[in-house]
Amino acid sequence: MQNPNSLVIIPTYNEKENIENIIRAVFNLEKFFHILIIDDGSPDGTATIVKELQKEYSTSLFLLERQGKQGLGTAYIAGFKWALEKDYLYIFEMDADFSHNPNDLPRLYKACTEEGADVAIGSRYVSGVNVVNWPMGRVLMSYFASKYVRIITRLPIHDTTAGFKCYRREVLETIDLNRIQFKGYAFQIEMKFKSYLAGFNIVEVPVIFINRKLGTSKMDTSIFGEAVFGVIKLKLDSLFHKYPKKNEK
Repeated sequence: MQNPNSLVIIPTYNEKENIENIIRAVFNLEKFFHILIIDDGSPDGTATIVKELQKEYSTSLFLLERQGKQGLGTAYIAGFKWALEKDYLYIFEMDADFSHNPNDLPRLYKACTEEGADVAIGSRYVSGVNVVNWPMGRVLMSYFASKYVRIITRLPIHDTTAGFKCYRREVLETIDLNRIQFKGYAFQIEMKFKSYLAGFNIVEVPVIFINRKLGTSKMDTSIFGEAVFGVIKLKLDSLFHKYPKKNEK
């Protein structure tokens, strides 16, 4: 099969209930993607399941194993660097638990290939509040967290904490990945902010976010603390540091 120009990066920790289904769902799409799983030493055997599937998808499914939980941000950075060593033109972030619908991957791809986006965000809030099966307290916390980020950073994005995204290769080549500060969910804010400062076109594609049905959420209160104070630090840093710009590299 022809090598695709797109890679979907899926970080995992204890996702044995979801991992095979999400991999097969992506590979069953009409648009062909490669998949890179980055597993942080899941004790439930997630990586073992991926290795079995690699026998079936030997040229399109890849696994990067790391020791222990090192954080969402570092997982994606490792994945970005892996992708940039290859020939991929479009690099995606996606969760393993089906909160991000694989059927939306082609829509994010189209936004970057046909509609002028450098970064396409699967947005929960660009057309109202499109979240299913979240407790109301968590919906409100997430929604107003994005509002808070917009106020502090002036980011023209409704869903600033979204983790479902497509990057054009140039974005990841321009941002200094070694200087990304945050390991948790503030990582998602930082990547959008630095993409924006670099002058890249960020487009929000409306999606419906569905809370996981299987497995356990990795969210905890420290995530929000990092985001609250991290946003202020990002804004202050932007006032005193020069960041790489689009087309400078």
